Amino acid sequence: MSVQEEPTRDELATGVGPWEGPWPEDPRYDPELLAHGDRRNVVDRYRYWSREAIVEDLDRRRHSFHIAIENWQHDFNIGSVVRTANAFLAAEVHIVGRRRWNRRGAMVTDRYQHVRHHVDLAAMAEWARQRELPVIGVDNLPGAVPLETFDLPRACVLLFGQEGPGLSDAAREHVDVCLSIAQFGSTRSINAGAAAAIAMHAWIRQHATP
Repeated sequence: MSVQEEPTRDELATGVGPWEGPWPEDPRYDPELLAHGDRRNVVDRYRYWSREAIVEDLDRRRHSFHIAIENWQHDFNIGSVVRTANAFLAAEVHIVGRRRWNRRGAMVTDRYQHVRHHVDLAAMAEWARQRELPVIGVDNLPGAVPLETFDLPRACVLLFGQEGPGLSDAAREHVDVCLSIAQFGSTRSINAGAAAAIAMHAWIRQHATP
């Protein structure tokens, strides 16, 4: 039997109460959630399931793209990147640099999303090389290839830099290609979390079936 984590304020505003009627015999259901209700930030198909059962089911269907983000300045966008990676069912999220990151924006989706830490970019690049995964940087840099016209590999690592400075000089040394996102307004850049979401959805449009 698993123990339900203390719900956040956002979780308390959603979800369902205790199970009504005879309890299901399916072992994926958590007795504690059935008894007390399920206020977690999960889709309806996973209501009352244990966290372990949810992760096991997600692992059967995960996509083959990975997300990596530099974390040298304790970027507050990392949480939202993790949340979006969970929504698009990324294989893993890789935190490069500082191990600690702000989880508030993840909305507890990091309980269901695999997150791996790499001490530096060289370690992340070596991890990807051993698995024959091309590392694709996303940043509006001179010479970058438009994301809108690029055929994303089915298996790859999409690498993002910090909010503000973007991909570091060290990151650019480890990418196989750098992609830019088309912009039409006056701002020089878009939010790192938004850029990650756009790139992930571009992969989904090319390789995933709704």
